[in-house]
Amino acid sequence: MKPQTIKIDEQEYVRADSVVSNQNSPIKIVILQRGWVVIGHYSEDGDECVLENASVIRRWGTSEGLGELALKGKQSETVLDKTGIVRFNKLTSVAFIDCNESVWKGKL
Repeated sequence: MKPQTIKIDEQEYVRADSVVSNQNSPIKIVILQRGWVVIGHYSEDGDECVLENASVIRRWGTSEGLGELALKGKQSETVLDKTGIVRFNKLTSVAFIDCNESVWKGKL
């Protein structure tokens, strides 16, 4: 969800009370077109999807695929490249994998 803004003297500001912490949004692995695989706190606003505290999963480092990452968290051989915020159109997504929140909290 996009934060609300207010305009003062032709300058636009983000309202502090409209900023929602992403720490309560679900953690998902998202498979995007062209082979991109990303993880982060997921939210959407219409067709725009956002992953905050996001990382590109460069190396899965698992023996059981992405499902193992989702259920068991980052493995010793997993390589995550921090990206901050990733925005994408919902139509560019191939799949969403819900993650076990307890193993990922604080690890992104």
